[in-house]
Amino acid sequence: MPAALVTGSSRGLGRATAIRFAADGYNVAVNYHTSDEQAEAVADIVREHGQEAIVVGADVSEPDEAAGLVEQTVESFGGLDHIVNNAGIDQHVYTENLSPADFDNVMDVNVNSAFNVTKAALSHLNASDDDPSVTNISSILAHTGAPIECHYAASKGALVTLTRTHARDFAPDIRVNAVAPGHIETDMTADRTEEEKSKELAEIPVERYGQPEDIAEAVAYLRDATFVTGETLNVNGGEDMR
Repeated sequence: MPAALVTGSSRGLGRATAIRFAADGYNVAVNYHTSDEQAEAVADIVREHGQEAIVVGADVSEPDEAAGLVEQTVESFGGLDHIVNNAGIDQHVYTENLSPADFDNVMDVNVNSAFNVTKAALSHLNASDDDPSVTNISSILAHTGAPIECHYAASKGALVTLTRTHARDFAPDIRVNAVAPGHIETDMTADRTEEEKSKELAEIPVERYGQPEDIAEAVAYLRDATFVTGETLNVNGGEDMR
């Protein structure tokens, strides 16, 4: 049975992606940093789909913990075929109020974690017979920027460049792509006011927010699209037509 590792999969986009992999016949390693109960709930859903699941707490911004997560996945499933680097944090702070420590923290979690997990998994992905892939979760802000979260936007832009570079480095054996979500309804966006929502929706041609399942669908496409590598798939309802 092929196996997938989804970082930050206790909630939101990672949760939907882990469940989608299970529905498609994959064993899944569910990773969390703080939400162990939520991660266990995701693992239960994976098992309801008839697949195996493990739950592993790890701060993937730390190289040793990322490596330990990969090793636990391989030990449990006998291999590793696909990685989704979804772990990330956001913070709304204007540059003049942004501390260097906060900037570094966002870059560590959003960019370094993807590097750490991918590097730790390379030998296992190279041994896979399931057309192995890595998918990094970027953001629409990688293309548009954002005035109150320059560090978040910069980290997501870095993921796009990391994706292209790793795609060249690892070809032809491992495909590497990214998904850049637009406005998606998750608990991270639950604090939007009605006025903020109205303004955001006015910028989205399909006139709705995306759902986590929309991103999981995009990840599944890239997992199976064997002639696609080094690409960023923009999933934003047309908000960033270029």
